[in-house]
Amino acid sequence: MEWRNIYRGMLMGASDVVPGVSGGTIAVVLGIYDQLIEAINGFFSKDWRKHLGFLIPLGIGIVTAIFLLAGTIEFLFEHHSGPTQFAFLGLIIGVIPYLLRKSEARYTFKAHHFFLLIIGVGVVASMLFFRSDEVAPITDITLSTYVFLFMAGFIASAAMILPGISGSFLLLVIGAYSTIINAVSEIKLDIVAVVGLGIIMGILVMSKVIHYFLENYTTATFAVIIGLVIGSIFVIFPGWPTTFQGTIISIMTFALGLFVAFLLGRVEYNDVQA
Repeated sequence: MEWRNIYRGMLMGASDVVPGVSGGTIAVVLGIYDQLIEAINGFFSKDWRKHLGFLIPLGIGIVTAIFLLAGTIEFLFEHHSGPTQFAFLGLIIGVIPYLLRKSEARYTFKAHHFFLLIIGVGVVASMLFFRSDEVAPITDITLSTYVFLFMAGFIASAAMILPGISGSFLLLVIGAYSTIINAVSEIKLDIVAVVGLGIIMGILVMSKVIHYFLENYTTATFAVIIGLVIGSIFVIFPGWPTTFQGTIISIMTFALGLFVAFLLGRVEYNDVQA
């Protein structure tokens, strides 16, 4: 068992409850993205024990963070939104150099790869135009509600493992975010189970798609992934602080995010390459 994946999973789980931040992006930050995709795809292969040893601790961390840290993350975004988003900005910007190095972009990228990168930036940045007003949690649960929540989980989880595309943001857009967060915080097992099944199905399907492209179009896929990560900067950016105190705090949290990315890059990427 790769028990260090528990803390990695907690970072991914905490980010997945934040509209605008992608668990896939955090997996890139941690240097385990391609390993994650390979493990999900290999779950039903003859090497399933090895992949299970990678996925179980990661899953424990993700579930733990969602149930224990969702309230904290929501509190930070509700009361300290700007500085919190600047911390995520620093984290994401700080990992881009490592991602460029991992993909050997300096030597492998050609004109069409930069074009794909720009498309990736545009796809995520365009999500700014799909912001939706939050709706109250659904209280009248019917069969159609369960179908809707299953599909919401499927769509969101497919996005969760794509760097830069926030599953929580998509839940916000389609009007399911508050219902699911409320179900998690109040432990409504029926809703949690239905959404959870949708999440599992979505991850299995999308991971196969991503695995195919990583195997057959590695450089092009990295170009798109880098573009998606860069595009997430535009989605997360909260705007410049309006007060001097807010500016100083945001600069400090941004620097903290950069520092954490530097540490993770030194530890995680070096371990992955070793």
